[in-house]
Amino acid sequence: MNSTCETLEDNQIKLVITIDEQEFDEAIEKAFRRIAKEVRLPGFRPGKAPRKVLEARLGVGAGRSEAIQDAVPEYYVKALIEHRVDVIDSPSFEVTEGQDEGALTFEAIVPVRPQIVISDYDSLEVEIPNPVATDEEIDQQIDAMREQFATLEEVQRTVQDGDQVTIDISGTYEGEEVEGLTTTDYLYEVGTGAVVAEIDENLQGVSVGDVVEFEADHPDEEEDGKLSFRIETKMIQERVLPELNDEFASNASEFETAQEMRDDIQTRMTEMKRAQSSAMVRDLIVQKLAEKVEMDPPEAMVEAEITNRIQDFAMRLQSQGMELDRYLEAIGTDISSLREEFSQGADVSVKADLALRSVINQENLGPDEEKLEEYFSLLGAQMGSDSEQARDMLTNSGRLLDLEADLGKQAAVEWLYERAKIVDDHGQSISQSDLEPPEEILDEEEDKNDTDIEGDEE
Repeated sequence: MNSTCETLEDNQIKLVITIDEQEFDEAIEKAFRRIAKEVRLPGFRPGKAPRKVLEARLGVGAGRSEAIQDAVPEYYVKALIEHRVDVIDSPSFEVTEGQDEGALTFEAIVPVRPQIVISDYDSLEVEIPNPVATDEEIDQQIDAMREQFATLEEVQRTVQDGDQVTIDISGTYEGEEVEGLTTTDYLYEVGTGAVVAEIDENLQGVSVGDVVEFEADHPDEEEDGKLSFRIETKMIQERVLPELNDEFASNASEFETAQEMRDDIQTRMTEMKRAQSSAMVRDLIVQKLAEKVEMDPPEAMVEAEITNRIQDFAMRLQSQGMELDRYLEAIGTDISSLREEFSQGADVSVKADLALRSVINQENLGPDEEKLEEYFSLLGAQMGSDSEQARDMLTNSGRLLDLEADLGKQAAVEWLYERAKIVDDHGQSISQSDLEPPEEILDEEEDKNDTDIEGDEE
């Protein structure tokens, strides 16, 4: 096979592919073998009729026509791999020579991914919440722990939100008691709206022994009319939180003192916020980068992004034991509606892809041979083979370009992250080191210490 690649306007390329006569004759031979299995000729078992008999009966062009149909897409893919064409949509084909005899030549006009150039990306500014746990956040966490150890204490006052009240409640609808709304000595937390909102409203400010009667809308929208309630308050209790002291800390945690417990909560919350902030910064950087793309992305790329999202979603469903069709049926929708839902932001994702590839090209961030070999070694180990077999599999399947792009985009995001200006919601600067997990900081400090020691030794 010989092939050439020519760049055209409007993000298209033209491949001209020639299969010499001898090579294409092998494709014709395969086509006749397939035809032999499908036709019935007197005196021959299925699949055993020789080519010349088939040519005499069906015509020379029968095998050639089928061979063209098979060879064009096969050799087209080979040419894509050979010329590293980043195709984004289906091609158009035209056979220009060899329709009836001789070598076969055909052309393929192929839409390719646009290559854009963006600027001013080396110091993007993003805003995130401060990654250090605040005193207020720590207090909220501690109060949540204290709530778990709260006790109820009877009080002689009127009802307030958060109180636990013991009530006798009677609920009727059109004069008939409603099952589940009539009971005695029922413990109810005021302010939860657990039954209907009107209960909380009418219990506010009542005292022990008070009786309130009121009407409320039926929670079932299909029911007309009102519910009637009668509630007698028999006891009022408030939640009493334990004091925040060393005794509480030893009971509620593995620490002996309240300060140790607080320090641990601060450390864990900060670690969590750092991890979340680190991922958030990278996402925001990519969003900022996408905003620099002024062109409308090709529709084919947007549709491909939507398809990829649905395929990822289907795989997640499958991992949970559910097929996509069953899921759509269960929620009462169809694939068209799902595509509409998944189309939100798809154009932004495509712009981000184009922008990241621009950074890769301008900063030469594509993966080197060492990085690729590392990936092939890991993939080969997963496949139970070696790195060369893994490389051949990706190359022959045409997926090597996608791999190189994915690794390059990862490198581009990290390159941008290292140079980004990060601020909190008060405009205070945040360094990248503030977003690193503590163990990474420790490793860096150890490396720095090792370097300092080596320097001292010299």
